[in-house]
Order: sequence, then C-alpha cells, then structure tokens
Amino acid sequence: MPATTATTERRRTRLVAAGAAAVTLCAGLGIRAVADGDIAKYAGDALYTVLLSTLVVLIAPAPGMRRVAAAVGLGLSWLIELGQLAGVAAELSQRSIIARLVLGSTFNAPDLFWYVVGAGLFLLICTVVPRPSGLRHAP
Repeated sequence: MPATTATTERRRTRLVAAGAAAVTLCAGLGIRAVADGDIAKYAGDALYTVLLSTLVVLIAPAPGMRRVAAAVGLGLSWLIELGQLAGVAAELSQRSIIARLVLGSTFNAPDLFWYVVGAGLFLLICTVVPRPSGLRHAP
C-alpha cells in the first residue's frame, strides 16, 4: 500500500474509532440512565473494555490491530479493577465523579468476567463493521 494510501487509511480508522468511542461512551452512560442494578453495572463493565479497546485503535491505528487492542483494553480493565484493591480508587472516587467513572471505587470479582465479555464484544464489532476502506476485517 502506498504511503499516502496508508496515511489516509489510518486517518479514516482514527475517525471511525473516535466516533465509536463517543457512541460507546454514550451507551455506557445511557445504560445507567435507563437501567439499574446488575444489568447496568455489568453492561457498563463490558462497554468500559470496548471503550478502552477503541481508544487503543484511536491511538495506534495499524492494520491487524484489533486483537492487540482487545487484549490491551482487557488488560487495562483488569489492571484498574485490581488496582481498586489498594483503596486509592475509592479515595479518588469520593473527590471526583470523573475518577469514579474512570477508576471505579471498589473491587468486584465478577467485573473481571464482564471485561472479557467486553473484549469479545469489541472483536465481534470489528468483525461485523466494515473498515473505513469498505473491506471487512479478516476473521
């Protein structure tokens, strides 16, 4: 692929990723507005990993990046969840709504599973949604 075509493809991928991140963020906040309890919590957990994975693509839009992005999004989700065991997230969450949304407040073991669901959802979306060039992603 010529350099200009590759640059154009990365630019388009970033635009799609930015739009997908915005839609995912709205979906995550929206689910909490219309549902509560476990449905809202675990859907939010899954969407959190989708968002992180999408942000990885936004930062590094390289061909074949979807599995790496899903793995990084999952790893970051787990790292943040496990970091809640130290209590720092709870303290920061009391001071800031943004910290509460980004870091959470308390460790919850089932969240680790729902982050895996989010990584799988990200991969499914990447498989179903065409790339900016119009081609489908390889399986």
